[in-house]
Amino acid sequence: MKEIKIAVIGLGYVGLPLARLFSTKYKTIGYDMNKERVDALTAGHDATLEVSDDLLKHAIEQGLVCTTDLEKIRNCNFYIVAVPTPVDENNRPDLRPLWGASETVGKVISKGDIVVYESTVYPGVTEEECLPVVEKVSGLKFNVDFFAGYSPERINPGDKEHTVEKIKKVTSGSTPEVADIIDGIYNSVLVNGTHKAPSIKVAEASKIIENSQRDVNIAFMNELAKIFNAMGIDTHDVIEAASSKWNFIKLNPGLVGGHCISVDPYYLIQKAQVYGVLPRVMFSARRLNDGMGAYVAEQAIKCMNKKGLVVKDSKILLLGITFKENCPDIRNTKVVDIYHTLSEYTNNIVVFDPWANAAKVKNAYKIDIVNKVPKEKFDMAILCVAHNEFLKFNVRDLVKEDGVIYDVKGILPRDMIDGRL
Repeated sequence: MKEIKIAVIGLGYVGLPLARLFSTKYKTIGYDMNKERVDALTAGHDATLEVSDDLLKHAIEQGLVCTTDLEKIRNCNFYIVAVPTPVDENNRPDLRPLWGASETVGKVISKGDIVVYESTVYPGVTEEECLPVVEKVSGLKFNVDFFAGYSPERINPGDKEHTVEKIKKVTSGSTPEVADIIDGIYNSVLVNGTHKAPSIKVAEASKIIENSQRDVNIAFMNELAKIFNAMGIDTHDVIEAASSKWNFIKLNPGLVGGHCISVDPYYLIQKAQVYGVLPRVMFSARRLNDGMGAYVAEQAIKCMNKKGLVVKDSKILLLGITFKENCPDIRNTKVVDIYHTLSEYTNNIVVFDPWANAAKVKNAYKIDIVNKVPKEKFDMAILCVAHNEFLKFNVRDLVKEDGVIYDVKGILPRDMIDGRL
């Protein structure tokens, strides 16, 4: 293949780190339709905090271009699609972002070019849903005029250890020769190399089961938490005891939000049913995990009742609203479910999160948050997210003398709390 010129379509949590990495070795252009996002990146700041300002500015100085101008990616020959794959209000896969990105590729792709998809999908989406769009828009024939591959993203938001260059990537291609080319390009920038899958469908399936497996495992721990809470046994004590066995897999119960574990399994669930298979375990795991926010709220209310506190119109503090610790990502956060359950009893709820963007939370969930430690005292505080900042002050100082502290994450001292998941 001639000199590689890479275009990354979609500059979010996945696309930007990838574009930054490829720009260390290849001419790379990042394309996104969000002008506000592109302007911020061009100025050297990534609001997702996945790429530091220093690293981003250095990449731009070395040649990385971020743009909303489609013409600027027309001369590229290696296109990478990294757009979201959400579900709709009925938890059905919403492929519109992928279709739109495929139309974009179709407008600029030329003979001999390669397009690689990174978005998480069920097996078959790349070849059955995306590439026909590229063919239709471009007028080119797949595997004759242009070629394709799939390399599932493995970005873990907020994780500064497993960064994109250190992640071992699965790769695949639409022909053996193209698979080798794609594998070589990814290998050239990765520290830990790649795993070349035998087909695009295998690569797609490998990604979807990574997140589905975690969903099922966490659902099991959440179910155990419900059982042991009903028995009056501390779940974390049980897990610590069981962890003394060498082959026990230690996981903790918790809220399952974000764009991966709480969404991706629905893609495989729907596709399985097309083939006449009812994925009972996966479906049950999703239903159980989706209900944990309301369950946490109910358990916290029980703690208030045991202390004789009146729940109605009480003042409640929620510590954290992002879907995980030490990152600003609020996508599909289940803390919102805690909030809405509690709001049936009181309107006096304050959400404190030093990481989340208040305007984005308001726009997404219609919830007001504060970014600084509140000065008032509350009837109950619920630690929802394990931000490092929450360990720097005494949560007990935020509640009244007889107030309740409920710990969803199991990180606060035992003698400080009144209950935990």
